[in-house]
Amino acid sequence: MTDDTFIEGPLYERRRKVYPQSVHGRFRRIKWAILCITLGIYYLLPFVRWHRGPGLPSQAVLVDLPHRRFYFFFIELWPQEVYYFTGLLIIAAMALFLMNAVAGRLWCGYLCPQTVWTDLFYAVERWVEGDRRERMQGDKRYWTFGHVRKVALKHFLWIMIAWWTGGAWVLYFADAPTLVKDLATFQAPFIAYLWIGILTATTYLFAGHAREQTCIYMCPWPRIQAALTDEWALNVTYRRDRGEPRMSVKKAEAARALGDVAGDCVDCHQCINVCPTGVDIRHGIQLGCIQCGLCIDACDNIMKEIGRPPGLIGYDTDINMQRRREGKAPIYRIVRPRTLIYAAAIGLVGSIMLYTLATRSTMDVNVLHERNPLFVQLSDGGIRNDYTVRLLNKGPERSFGLEVLGLPGSTIRIAGVEPKPDGKLTVQVGQDQTREVRMSVQVDPAHVPQAPVDIEIRITDRASGESASTRDHFVPADQ
Repeated sequence: MTDDTFIEGPLYERRRKVYPQSVHGRFRRIKWAILCITLGIYYLLPFVRWHRGPGLPSQAVLVDLPHRRFYFFFIELWPQEVYYFTGLLIIAAMALFLMNAVAGRLWCGYLCPQTVWTDLFYAVERWVEGDRRERMQGDKRYWTFGHVRKVALKHFLWIMIAWWTGGAWVLYFADAPTLVKDLATFQAPFIAYLWIGILTATTYLFAGHAREQTCIYMCPWPRIQAALTDEWALNVTYRRDRGEPRMSVKKAEAARALGDVAGDCVDCHQCINVCPTGVDIRHGIQLGCIQCGLCIDACDNIMKEIGRPPGLIGYDTDINMQRRREGKAPIYRIVRPRTLIYAAAIGLVGSIMLYTLATRSTMDVNVLHERNPLFVQLSDGGIRNDYTVRLLNKGPERSFGLEVLGLPGSTIRIAGVEPKPDGKLTVQVGQDQTREVRMSVQVDPAHVPQAPVDIEIRITDRASGESASTRDHFVPADQ
């Protein structure tokens, strides 16, 4: 092997500014609908109210970091219930794999936040500076007063969108109307202004400047999904068997009149002009293609103008590309083992989460055995073990009776709590709160066990009779 076998070149292609052209069609309408729905939810959801009762926040979706709670309409999650978030992450991953198995980079083309916000920024750019041709001509005469004025207006609007994006995010972590008022009067905490500034800068940078570079170089998903896809997945495809050989409309008509082969592609470059990443789909599936379908709309519009059938570019599979070359009819298999496994995983995890959510208790108890010392020997020969008991109340204010089971001859005492007339110990826990108490378990000399004994610490709601328990151990003196 000689040295000239290796060709030196840049690691990355030199940045070529992309000027996407506006396009009208089915997929563009779908993208507009998704943009409006997703951004509408994101910007407005913090202001939706949900009444939970006195003393509880009335914001429908709230991440309450000071009290370590997450509220989602009628659902309230505690730190101990982090497994619900684990389940959501599993469902999200399986949904992403399922979308990839059905239609390639469906997430990238329609639902990814980078795609949604970049679409919005492109819309503002076209509204201010004009469509593709006007923007390209404006950049050539950059320092004219009219162009500078348009560019300044565009960047101002971009910054306002980015600022509201960052502002909407922090509203999920505090009562939205109150925080908006505090932000406007400069009484909000510094951390709120800091995060708004960070998210404003990142949104402005990624959606306004990085754009397609984020998808091509920064995002790992295009590389991951390439290893997950198969020949049955639908991808935006240029149907080469129908489009080649390319030639102008007049040459194609003349060739067909003579009985020669002429493709439907007229090499108009409209599929490239409308692509937000500047990809030529006629070269096949590429890393830069986000499968948004805008090239399908552009090509269908051209086919309609020249009197040819639509579908030269469309969602298709590698299998069908091969079948058409062989003169066979296309077949589609959306339902296949791969998609069934992903759908089953989503259904299984979702069912488990729904079941545990529907049957979960609104009370719990945790116990920590005192380690230093493990036991205390009393003057009468009895033994005492001390425990720290944490009671969790996920409902309205309640009274819990506390008892120890599995240890004959034992009595319990709780610091600061006097027994009721019936001799039972009752601990009051406020609404949606926890309470930590110190409990002593004492065994008289006649019942001191010879080895450590497993015991059950149970709490019972005095009103409803609902109970929860945990297990620990009682250590005798000779251990």
